[in-house]
Parts: sequence; structure tokens; C-alpha cells
Amino acid sequence: MAWDEWERLKAEAGERQSARMQLNHVDPGGGTYGPYVVPSQYGDLKVKNGRLEKIGTSAHTLYNQLWDKARVAVPSSDSAATDLSKQGFALGTGLQHVSDRWEQQLKSLMDACAQIANHMHVTKKLHAGDDGYIQRQMSSIDTLDAGFDERVGAPGRKNPVHGTPPAKKD
Repeated sequence: MAWDEWERLKAEAGERQSARMQLNHVDPGGGTYGPYVVPSQYGDLKVKNGRLEKIGTSAHTLYNQLWDKARVAVPSSDSAATDLSKQGFALGTGLQHVSDRWEQQLKSLMDACAQIANHMHVTKKLHAGDDGYIQRQMSSIDTLDAGFDERVGAPGRKNPVHGTPPAKKD
């Protein structure tokens, strides 16, 4: 490869990369990653504890129903598979394989439900703790602020936070 050819290839590669690199904005919509939504138009993410609780409860209910209803066929399928295998039928091995896969998939789904339920429970507690902490911090700031602000109240009157002035003796 000649030096001139090398320089030409480097320049072409640089042009291709610089035409694609756009760091100063995001595709406004319909691009590779779908439409872009400006967060300020829709506000911040807001989740209420009641909604978290409903999700957790639904996941827990699904977990219980899977345990009670989806495992009903496993013992009888395993028994039938063992019986068929003992009698020399190849179907017994296939049935056992299906039963094993069913149980694996069921356990995986049940684990996911349990994780969702536990996560929602923990998230609810954490958010409640965070909300309480923020509220305590903000109320103490308000109290401090009121004590230092001499302009609270009507002009010419003392700030009520400082208490009432002592009575004058005549």
C-alpha cells in the first residue's frame, strides 16, 4: 500500500465518522431508538406507594397460584414417565424430559414473581423512609429559617418566633 493511498483511506474514514457523530443533540423522533421525549414536558417519574403495593401483591398472588395450580401435573407425569420407561416405552423418557423442563421453567417463573414481590416491598419501605427523612430535614430548615428572618410578620412588629417581649415596668 502506498503512502498516498493510506492517507486517502484515513481521510475517507474520518469523513464517515465525523458525519455520524452528533453530540450536540438527540434525534427528535423516528430514529433508530424510537421517538425521543423531552423529560421536562412530562415531569419526573412519580410512583405512589399504593401502586407499588398492588404490583407486589399481584406478584405474590401469582406466585401462590403457580405453586398451587401449576405443579399439579408434575407428580403424576413423573409417575407415568417412570411406569412407561419400566415397560420399555421410549415415550417414558420423553415424558420425563417434558416434566423436568416444565418444573425448571415453573421454578424460574416463581423466582421472578418472588423477586418482584420482594423488590416492591423493599422499595415501598425505602421510599417511605426517604420521604420521612426529607420531610424532617425540610421542616427543620423551615424552623431555622423562621428564627433568623426578622422580616416575618407585619412591618414594624417582632418575629413571633422570638417570643413576646417582656412587659415594661412603669
